[in-house]
Parts: sequence; structure tokens; C-alpha cells
Amino acid sequence: MTDASGQSFLVVGASGALGSRIARGLADAGATVSAHGRSDESLARLDLDGAHRLTGDLRQPALPQQLVDAATQRHGRLDGVVYAAGVVAFGPAARLDDDTLDDLTLLDFLAPVRLVRAALGVLGPGGVVAALTGVPAERPFPNMAAYGATKAALSSYLTAVRVESRRSKVRVLDLRPPHTETGLATRAIAGDPPSMPTGLEPDAVAARCVAAILGTDTEVASGDFG
Repeated sequence: MTDASGQSFLVVGASGALGSRIARGLADAGATVSAHGRSDESLARLDLDGAHRLTGDLRQPALPQQLVDAATQRHGRLDGVVYAAGVVAFGPAARLDDDTLDDLTLLDFLAPVRLVRAALGVLGPGGVVAALTGVPAERPFPNMAAYGATKAALSSYLTAVRVESRRSKVRVLDLRPPHTETGLATRAIAGDPPSMPTGLEPDAVAARCVAAILGTDTEVASGDFG
């Protein structure tokens, strides 16, 4: 793995199954890490000595900027930002209520967009912005219409920002892992998950994500996770 000594990263959603592993992988590579989670309690389970712990509700518009500012101030610099948070909902599109739609949009699209916007204000040449969009960004699934739409929208946004960021030499990375055994489906904010085949192991998916973050990739498609 590439040596990340001297670099600092902000991982948003670091209390989750993939976010925690990505944060740990970056730290193992030598980076200093600011780790965001929903609460102190959720971050307490993060096995990461010395991590700068940050909390907050990503539905609040000001939080992404506050996280970037806090991480930059803590470490004196910021070399990368990773968005690994999000929620999922299941069920027919006709039955999707407004509260669920709002949360999907806020957490799976608007929060990462706001984070990217904030990060671009501080990242210098060689910096990286990464977000997990997932396989729904590549193809839509029934009973996941709104969830998939937010992921596709985020992927489209990242593609455009990647072109915009060429001059500043900030790399924009779209990570699209296939179904992974993170337990996210069992914590859906609405509906019941469909029957799905066994997903990939989180350790392997996170390791591929870390390699991409520290490498030169600009996207890792679902088929590239093995």
C-alpha cells in the first residue's frame, strides 16, 4: 500500500462498516485521520488510536463545511476527504413518503455534494475527494428507485467535478462497490430489503477503496471489486 505518512484525511461516516475500515486502512498507511460519526457512542467503537473524532447530523447544511474546517485546523492541512456515510430505503416508488425521500436526498446526495464543495476550498495539488456511490449508480433496481437516483446523481456530479478539478490537480474518485455485507440493508429507514445473494466481505471492499484513495484511480466500478 502507498505510504501516506504526513498526509491527513477526513473520513465522513467513519462509524460505519466500510467507513471504519477505510479510516483504519488510511491510518495503517501512516495518515492522520479525522473520523466523523453520528454520535460519540458510535465513534467509541472505532478501533483507531489517536483519531480526531467529530460528530454531527449530516442533514444539517452547515456540517460538511464545519467538518472540513475542523479537520484542517486540527492537522494544519488536509490531503483527502472520503464520504462513506448514507442511508437506504426500500419499497415501491408510489409509496415513498416525503420524510424518507428527504432523508435519502439529504444524506446520499446533498451532504456529499456539500462536503466536496467544502473540500475543494482547501485541498491543494495532489489532494483527493472520494465518495462511495455503489452499484446503484450504474444501474437502477426496482423498489430502490429514489435511493438509486441519489447515487446516480452523486456519480454524475463527481464526473463533472473531476473535469473541473483538473487545473487544480485535485483528484475526484467515484467508488462503486457492489452489494457488501455491511448490514446497511437491515438498517433501512423504510421498507424491507429484498432477498439478495451474499455480498462481498467488507474488509476486501475497504482495502480496495483505500488502495484507490492512495493511488491514482478516478473511479472503481462495481466489477473492479472482484
